[in-house]
Amino acid sequence: MTRSHATPIRSIEARAYRIPLPAPESDGTLEWDHVTLVVVHAAAGGVTGCGYGYSDQAVIPIIAQLLVPRLLGTDAMATNASWRVMKGAVRNLGVSGLCAQAISAVDIALWDLKARLLDVSLMQLLGAARTSVPGYASGGFTSLSHEALHDAARAWRDAGFSRVKIKVGRHPDDDPARVATVRDAVGAEVEVFVDANGAYTVAQALQMAQAFAPFRITWFEEPVSSDDITGLRAVREHTPPGLAVAAGEYGFTGDDFRRLLEPRCVDVLQADATRCGITGWLRAVNLCEAFHVPLSSHCAPALHASLCCAASPAVHVEVFEDHAHIEAQYFDGIPTLHDGNLCPHANQPGLGLRFREGDARCHLAC
Repeated sequence: MTRSHATPIRSIEARAYRIPLPAPESDGTLEWDHVTLVVVHAAAGGVTGCGYGYSDQAVIPIIAQLLVPRLLGTDAMATNASWRVMKGAVRNLGVSGLCAQAISAVDIALWDLKARLLDVSLMQLLGAARTSVPGYASGGFTSLSHEALHDAARAWRDAGFSRVKIKVGRHPDDDPARVATVRDAVGAEVEVFVDANGAYTVAQALQMAQAFAPFRITWFEEPVSSDDITGLRAVREHTPPGLAVAAGEYGFTGDDFRRLLEPRCVDVLQADATRCGITGWLRAVNLCEAFHVPLSSHCAPALHASLCCAASPAVHVEVFEDHAHIEAQYFDGIPTLHDGNLCPHANQPGLGLRFREGDARCHLAC
């Protein structure tokens, strides 16, 4: 469409849906039995954009009371200006955590709206670098038995994934055996990743890196807390060759990503647009290019497939089991999976997603 003037934002609505899981799950440091999906719709110029994220219903009043009043009537195309306005609105509360997740959900909706107003896909608006991106299967929770873990890994391999990731760290003594179970299930050709969610100490992480070596593990995610910059760097410097250390999923700002990249704490930076927004994601892309470090997305595969297709440093998308199931159940237009690659619908405007609110209404939290 041709635009000669601003397109004012007319409405922004946010809702949270508390979606129960079939069974409790756990990783190295956390247990959960539900996922909270936050969905934002933003309207301008007779068009509605949709953004979403995984957070808590506590973000809804932040959006409604702090963000929406400052955005209504502003230009829907001015995403950088909207980002600055939202950051300013939460200054006294802190820009990380829940506030960042609230901002991110709105930011995603505004980028989707902008692309829809221009009648182009988001990946085209951002400048597509490819038409598909490799995905890696992710789950393998510490709550699973060895038999269930074996079956899950085998199913991922059979679905065409060439990379699979499991959780470790809750019971360190059992972790090498769990990794062996997965290697047996997927065979020699599939890469195996592990994610400790910051559960290990530096000494434990280095010990585990050696213990995992016979199973040709190629990815060690958050071996220690991402807050422990010194420890993370120590692990990266002393892991066996071929084992990439990854972190960054808790990056809320560009400074968070820079703090991992400048001291060379990671071999691969992770970024999650549901925590840093699409605007923050683009800053992570630029930082990865500047530091010559690959980028991988964290969770929310239906969202990140389009973003990674537009990001030259991106190497793959995490197809996290919980989020993949939720997106398939409550959204139309999710990217297709072909030979382990995610393929966004490049001929659809925006993210190409449509939220099926009627199907999710029974889980409405606020």
